Amino acid sequence: MTQLPLTALVTLMICRLVMATGINVGRARGLYGIKAPAVTGHELFERAYRIQRNTLENAVLVLPALWLYGGFIGDRGAAALGAVWLLARIGYAIAYQKDPAKRGPSFGLSVLAFAGLAAGGLWGVIKVLTA
Repeated sequence: MTQLPLTALVTLMICRLVMATGINVGRARGLYGIKAPAVTGHELFERAYRIQRNTLENAVLVLPALWLYGGFIGDRGAAALGAVWLLARIGYAIAYQKDPAKRGPSFGLSVLAFAGLAAGGLWGVIKVLTA
């Protein structure tokens, strides 16, 4: 079995981020009196909700790319790019909650990290298929 401890650690941290954004939505529901299943009503609740949804949508894409990169290219590179994605998404969440107009730089960095993971994973797969 191939060992990918750093990739696994980053995966667990991404899961923690997804969980934390979900908890934050629940907290915002209580704070702003938004009863489920409503997803609108107070701007700060709506920001928390969008942060959670956007993070989940992106995690679904980044996690397979992370593991493909780790498995075909290497654990350290996957973890490094995954950590960049994770930190960028944390920055995104903080910026979005404060002022949605300022989320752009951290969003861009997370897209670059994902692109690196996806490109590396694809390269690794192609390398094996053509060997």
